Amino acid sequence: MLICLLLLVKPSTGNNNSNMVRYTFVAVMSLFFASSNSFLLPHHISKSQSKTALFSAESHDVDQSRRELFRKVVTVLASSTGVMISNPRLSLAASKDPPTKEEMQRIKTGSEQIKYLLSNWDQCTTTCRENGGECKRDAEPVRRYMGLRSTTDPLFQIEKVFDKVKNMDDIDIDKLEDFFTATEEWNTAVNMSNSMAFISQFGEYNPGGGKDEVLKYLIESKKQVVIADKSLTTIIGILGI
Repeated sequence: MLICLLLLVKPSTGNNNSNMVRYTFVAVMSLFFASSNSFLLPHHISKSQSKTALFSAESHDVDQSRRELFRKVVTVLASSTGVMISNPRLSLAASKDPPTKEEMQRIKTGSEQIKYLLSNWDQCTTTCRENGGECKRDAEPVRRYMGLRSTTDPLFQIEKVFDKVKNMDDIDIDKLEDFFTATEEWNTAVNMSNSMAFISQFGEYNPGGGKDEVLKYLIESKKQVVIADKSLTTIIGILGI
């Protein structure tokens, strides 16, 4: 079977990306067939013995095998393509340890802070000078609540915690696809909210800018925070935090 796969993925000249996809496909399929063979029964076992053996298998053993296969596939994909942490689907091979209780608590605390930010948006994104001075809209708190300003922020590099989820023994493997989708949406929303907040901070000083520009991009940033909040809530539900 492997020989047939190799023939099907004959390298093409002048297209490195295409070749890389082909080689990755071979690696994953090879791993799949190798893992599948581990479930084959010896030829000398009778049909009745086979049925007994199959029905007596513990369900947790099957789940464990699926989980191990998933981990191996992720490892092959990550090593074959060199994808970094920006893609959580493939970067899960980076760590062998499950999230700690403290790291799980960071997710929950960060979610609570984001909900507070959304519930008190105008207050959190407005700064006033002392003694009744002028008040201005400020997007800097948005970046702080999203874990983009300080290493002490609960959500600072929270993607690294997401990367460890595959190592949890009690994770429902059937929910991994939803988990991946939520983390991807989270990453996108965080990046977009950060960009919009950054533009808003300097909107008043840019050519043609002003307070209206500051508010415009602050509103756009809020839209992304709403998406991030929804994604993080989904993640928390899947992890049972």
